[in-house]
Amino acid sequence: MGTLTVDGYLDLETLRATPLATDPYEHVIVREFVTPEARSAVNADYPRIEQSGSLPLSALKFGSAFQGLVSALEGDGFRRVVEQKFGLDLTGKPTTVTVRGNCCERDGRIHTDSKTKIITVLIYFNPTWSTDGGRLRLLRSGTDLDDYAIELPPDDGTLLIFLRSDRSFHGHKPFVGPRRAVQFNWVTSERSQKFTMLRHRISSLFKRSVSPQQM
Repeated sequence: MGTLTVDGYLDLETLRATPLATDPYEHVIVREFVTPEARSAVNADYPRIEQSGSLPLSALKFGSAFQGLVSALEGDGFRRVVEQKFGLDLTGKPTTVTVRGNCCERDGRIHTDSKTKIITVLIYFNPTWSTDGGRLRLLRSGTDLDDYAIELPPDDGTLLIFLRSDRSFHGHKPFVGPRRAVQFNWVTSERSQKFTMLRHRISSLFKRSVSPQQM
């Protein structure tokens, strides 16, 4: 396999051509958004994560292909397509990246994401998902997990982007086991960026000190 360039990771043309959906809130989904060659390389270089929860890049070790994915997400090309899609100006807005490798029973509870987040980007890196749990649902309310507009299996290379709001409720049925996901956000300020990364760093250190049986 040849060396991937930053432009070889993401299918920006398909993202650009995909209409913005509004039910239950503004979002866009692109399956196989990460190119086949990149998916193979990123999965090979994906961080080894034993605990549940979202971990910052600073707490992880990974290969160059995974770093290439991060660089592509942080690039101007991806930002411009997202800006056009959602009618936003994200120039100069700080970004955050967190990574998941496993789910526990507590994961998937209904939430909207913190108010410091402007746009949430999720990209999944799992084989074809056959189980009922772990499929992300975009919800019409904050009280009923079964009142959903979209149920998205976290299949390899699948992209979800949504505009964070007070009604951007989402969650999934319980699942325990490996579930790879990269979350990328544009956030409101450098202060919120630093706070988010510190919170995830402290959380990751705590979870490493707790055995899987205790979790």
